[in-house]
Amino acid sequence: MGAGADSIRSSETLESRRLPHQRLLDAILPARSRSTDRSSESVHSSNSSIGTSSKEEERERKNEVLRAFEREVQMRRRMSAQKAEEIESCEEKARYGQWDVYHTEPKEWKHLDDVRKLNSLAISDPEVMEACVGSHWSFRVRIHAMRNMSAHLAFVVLREHGITMQAVLTERGTGITPHMMHWVMRLPVETLLFVRGVMQKPVEVISGCDITHLELKLTHVHVVSEITESLPFTVYAAERSVNSRLEEHQDLDDAASDQASAEVEPDQASQRSSVQHGTQSLIITQRTRLTNRLIDLRTPTMQATFKIQSVICREFRNFLNARDFTEIHTPKLQGGASESGASVFQVNYFGRSAFLAQSPQLYKQMCIASDMRRVFEIGPVFRAENSNTPRHMTEYTGLDIEMEINHYYDALSVIDGMLKHIFKVLHNECQDAIQQVRKHFNVPELVWLDQTLVLHFSEGIRMLKEAGYREEDGSEPDEFEDLHTRAEIRLGELVKEKYGTDYYVLDKFPRNARPFYALCDPKDERRTNTFDIFVRGQEICTGGQRIHRSEMLEENIRRMGIDSAGLEEYLEGFRLGAPPHAGCGIGLERLVMLYLNLDDIRLASLFYRDPKSFAVKAHQELRHPDAGTNPPPWLQSRNKNAPPPPKELQPLEHLIANYGDSTNTSWLDDRIKVWRHPDTGAAVGYTKRKHNILVVGNPLCDHSQYENVISKFLEFCRLELQGKPIWLMVSESVEGILGGRHGWCTLTCTADQRIKDVRRNPAKNDHEIQRKIRHANKVGVSIQEVAFHQTVPEDVKKECDARIQEWQRNRKGMQVHLTDVRPWVDEEHRAYYLARDENKKVCCMVVFAQLAPSNGYQVKWAISFPNAPNGAIEMTILHALDMAGSNPITFGTAAASKVEAVHGLSGIAFKMLSRVYNSVADRSHLQNKSDFREKLGTVRDPTYICYPKGGMTMLAVRDLIEFFRE
Repeated sequence: MGAGADSIRSSETLESRRLPHQRLLDAILPARSRSTDRSSESVHSSNSSIGTSSKEEERERKNEVLRAFEREVQMRRRMSAQKAEEIESCEEKARYGQWDVYHTEPKEWKHLDDVRKLNSLAISDPEVMEACVGSHWSFRVRIHAMRNMSAHLAFVVLREHGITMQAVLTERGTGITPHMMHWVMRLPVETLLFVRGVMQKPVEVISGCDITHLELKLTHVHVVSEITESLPFTVYAAERSVNSRLEEHQDLDDAASDQASAEVEPDQASQRSSVQHGTQSLIITQRTRLTNRLIDLRTPTMQATFKIQSVICREFRNFLNARDFTEIHTPKLQGGASESGASVFQVNYFGRSAFLAQSPQLYKQMCIASDMRRVFEIGPVFRAENSNTPRHMTEYTGLDIEMEINHYYDALSVIDGMLKHIFKVLHNECQDAIQQVRKHFNVPELVWLDQTLVLHFSEGIRMLKEAGYREEDGSEPDEFEDLHTRAEIRLGELVKEKYGTDYYVLDKFPRNARPFYALCDPKDERRTNTFDIFVRGQEICTGGQRIHRSEMLEENIRRMGIDSAGLEEYLEGFRLGAPPHAGCGIGLERLVMLYLNLDDIRLASLFYRDPKSFAVKAHQELRHPDAGTNPPPWLQSRNKNAPPPPKELQPLEHLIANYGDSTNTSWLDDRIKVWRHPDTGAAVGYTKRKHNILVVGNPLCDHSQYENVISKFLEFCRLELQGKPIWLMVSESVEGILGGRHGWCTLTCTADQRIKDVRRNPAKNDHEIQRKIRHANKVGVSIQEVAFHQTVPEDVKKECDARIQEWQRNRKGMQVHLTDVRPWVDEEHRAYYLARDENKKVCCMVVFAQLAPSNGYQVKWAISFPNAPNGAIEMTILHALDMAGSNPITFGTAAASKVEAVHGLSGIAFKMLSRVYNSVADRSHLQNKSDFREKLGTVRDPTYICYPKGGMTMLAVRDLIEFFRE
């Protein structure tokens, strides 16, 4: 017996050493050599189905109980409101409610900033505290957070412009009725209120608010503006988030916790997850913040960021005004490119060509030629550079200076003095704002020298070389070429180590790295009288001396191959004589980003513009106009005298032909259930698994309706299905909504294999494929066609069905697929291509499915039946592609070679998920189909898997694999 116990213990020890993903694979992908008792399988399957049925009944019973409870709550609220209407006095009713849109307050209210100042005084001065206690105050504020302690007591955290204060809501001694208590307690976070109350001293110091030694005892609460949609996150949660840069969370739990979560109800599992993961529930990723910019801008951190930005602009203007500069406002529509024609936005100017200004450079110089002596501007700058990096935007605010000079360094002295003046003001006056930003970002003190370091460009290159720096291609940096970003950052580190400063000037840039108007260095024509100013290793300012002689300027324009047609007005000023001058351009957002050490320039822009801004809103052509969703058929305009049509949902097949992609065609399988949006008829396909809800493909609706339809479906999952959804194989636009708007984790390990233009099919020039097709022709293979909207003869169907059954019997190994082989479903939107051998026997079958016009056709099935002649399937596929004309083609979703994290995933969770995927892909040979399709000219269009945080457990992975194996 002891030996047996030791044996069991030993096997448990070995099992515990196996990685979780290995144990999972063993469970869902058993070795073929393992023997199985089929009768036992049958009994187990029967018991399993009975258990599943009983669980479904139990779940439905609980759903009904929940719905009954919600009806009861609504009824009690109506009764409470009715009772309050009967028993409350006019004075009590006037204490709360929703104001009319035209309501105005006769008296001006106070601000929380006033209270914060008093709070600072009250901490050390008892007389101030005594004067505050008992005084009446009124504010317009938002609900930051609500803590309901009981039916008779609640603490409400109020917020105004990033400042928070605690308020007490109680019936005791305030004239507040029970109904008013309940009404206020139900108000959603971020509701805008007008409140009145009496100031009092809290029982203990309030640590969670900016105002710590005073609180407001509420007497009146009115709603100024209500919240009409659910929030992706709250300002309170965003401020409690550990670090806005944190993108990871623990997703794949160990098997024990996974099993435990599977044995409790969804609500209990959610609570347990929050307790176990602690601050994990507070992680709000940067992408979610930027996607929901308006909410993010309400956070104290962002309020502080833009206060600092405002101070920078104010001090820039004050410093220059004090030195006799004139503020100007130059045109943003220009007839020619000021720096590089390749990076400008071209606009149609009444049939003529114009550009958005890359900078005010040309007009600044024209002002100097107009004897304005010293000018500056704060205005927008547009750069058509497709740079999706954390330090570039397509529109930003430029701080520009131009001035007459005697010597090149006159301008540098002014610019250097101005920047250091701004740094000193920020350090002395904005410590509260900086400390607020430091709660989320590491903001070390900016270090600069009294005598600014001016480093010659060649000296900077020498420092890089001595430190062993190499470019990405392995080459050394060249002192006559521009610096790349990596080199700039490394040089900044070296300068900080050697000179102890975050702020320095790099002087005398090479001529190849500067625009046509830069003046050459008089001692070396390969260099220029230009400079860059760096903060924390990145450039914030570019400046230098300009060419003021017209003949030299025109020669440079010709040398650089620039079209001078749009520069005539600019050149005219120099032909009339311009004084020596110099200036600079500073990127405001980049300056803010680097001063505060933010990790993304978009955080320093109110409403950022980058290459991905402005989603495409193309008109969607519909194959069935009477089955659209925007508007739905029952809302489409008809004869005014005719009665409105009945509300009848659009046929699913027509929705697929109007809006569908390859994944949506799987919704016609019996195992996929389809939810319909009641207002538009939009559709979402899903299947309820043991542990999760698997949602497949994009919603079937107009693209502009995605966000609303997705939100309503997720509400359906939460209230009706009561499970965690995992959304599979969606497009980038849907991934943007789920990952950005809802803060889900997203990854990609699949891609739609598309042929954009079948008329340029490389397979026609592929030697191996063409050899096979010639062989098929030689042995007498012919092709029979049944076009879209035509009926397949019954005898052909029977013949094909028999061949499909024979093909299925001959298949070996594990099969991974999304849809069953059912070729006769939705014949209206199918085209069939049947290859017959020399005996007229069907040997291959290719079926096209009709998708949305923008997606063209899907090669739904391409089957080579047993004993088909060599080359028959290639011949059939190429013939079918030829028949597609100019329509795009997709072969459907195929596996990628690896998993790529897109949003909210990193660390050990992602590594484990990658190992599971790689193991399944290897065992299932998921790449085999992709190789042949690539010969046909397919390109990969990534599709995405999206799930809420904590949703991709080991049991969820099992559900996914079993779904594709069924």
